[in-house]
Amino acid sequence: MVVIRAHASEKASRLLEENVITLIVERNANKHQVKRFLEERFGVKVLDVRTLITSRGEKKAYVKLAPEFSAKDLSVKLGTV
Repeated sequence: MVVIRAHASEKASRLLEENVITLIVERNANKHQVKRFLEERFGVKVLDVRTLITSRGEKKAYVKLAPEFSAKDLSVKLGTV
C-alpha cells in the first residue's frame, strides 16, 4: 500500500478548496506510484503529484485532482473529514 494516511491540518483543509488532497505516503513511493494507486483504488484522475520529506522524516504528497473529481469526496473516503 502506497498511501499511509491522509494528512489533516489547516493548510490541508485550505488546499481541499483548490481540489488538492494532502497525503502521507511511504518514504520509498515515487510520484508515479502515488498517482497509479489513487487512480486504480479510488477511480479518480490525478493531474499532478508533488512530494516532500517533512521534518519528521515522513513523505508528504500533494495530489491535484482533475476538475470532474472532488478532493473533499476523496478525503471523506479516506476518513479525514
